[in-house]
Amino acid sequence: MTREEKLIRNKLGLLELADYLGNVSQACRTLGYSRDTFYRVKEAYEEGGSEALREISRRKPNLKNRVDPIIEESVLRIAIENPALGQVRVSNELRKEGIIVSPGGVRTIWLRHSLETMKQRLKALEEKVAKDGIVLTEAQLIALENAQREKEVSGEIETEHPGYLGSQDTFYVGCLKGVGRIYQQTFVDTYSKYAICKLYTTRHAIAAADFLNDRVVPFFEKQETPLHRILTDRGTEYCGKLETHEYQLLLALTDIEHTKTKARSPQTNGICERFHRTVLSEFYQIAFRKKVYSSIDELQVDLDQWLVYYNHERTHQGKMCCGRTPWETFVDAKKITQQKNVA
Repeated sequence: MTREEKLIRNKLGLLELADYLGNVSQACRTLGYSRDTFYRVKEAYEEGGSEALREISRRKPNLKNRVDPIIEESVLRIAIENPALGQVRVSNELRKEGIIVSPGGVRTIWLRHSLETMKQRLKALEEKVAKDGIVLTEAQLIALENAQREKEVSGEIETEHPGYLGSQDTFYVGCLKGVGRIYQQTFVDTYSKYAICKLYTTRHAIAAADFLNDRVVPFFEKQETPLHRILTDRGTEYCGKLETHEYQLLLALTDIEHTKTKARSPQTNGICERFHRTVLSEFYQIAFRKKVYSSIDELQVDLDQWLVYYNHERTHQGKMCCGRTPWETFVDAKKITQQKNVA
């Protein structure tokens, strides 16, 4: 039953109740209508029957302000043909075809069809390709490729289950008196956001390899979850000749695929970068104000304690965690990994 049919039924019910009770005021109080409304409904019913009780909207669209359907279709066509064009460019392109519409008019049409952002227009293009099986033009392909590249650069990494892709990076902690420079090797599972860290006094390849061999690989072996791939930047501690580079040798021995970030785009490794901001603000900046550390081992103990809190107690609002802790997310998704390995 439509909304309009329900309104007609309610009005007929008002008339029937007033007739049954023999009291207009009581019928109006019972159903929540005014006496004026009752008499308008009664008059309309007597003149035209139930069809006369249909709701007549007081708001009438101003058709003079509505853009011509041909112009609207042209704007929607360009939104799909070339999603990368902004409203000014669309207005200029249509002017070449003899169609005059302002940039504001273009945006109004986009808003009416939920196409006001490039992301929405790309989604509409993908849906049309899936539905109609159209052949993409060069401009459409470029737009989709650029969108995928932007996702990678902003940290939107494709990940399917724990161990599918790990992110490793080096973080400069600071300088301890009597110890020297302190560097943190960081590993974050991109699916569950489970983090593992270890402190070193150098940032050489031997430190990156030791961290992987000492902490990361044993963790995944204990969880019976294989680590398939690691994403790193192009730092010298991660990249080099296989024959002489400790980190590359370890990856080859453990059969872990190595993926490097795009050149001059450190933000591609955004998951580690985000974790580094968190560990700096929630651990290091507090710890160094509460305690004076005299050794790297002493700092490592407190870091490990904080990581227990981070992984097992601190909830995350990320795409996969959805309010769970990294450990809960990791455990809940282990069955996905096991199913894929069986397949």
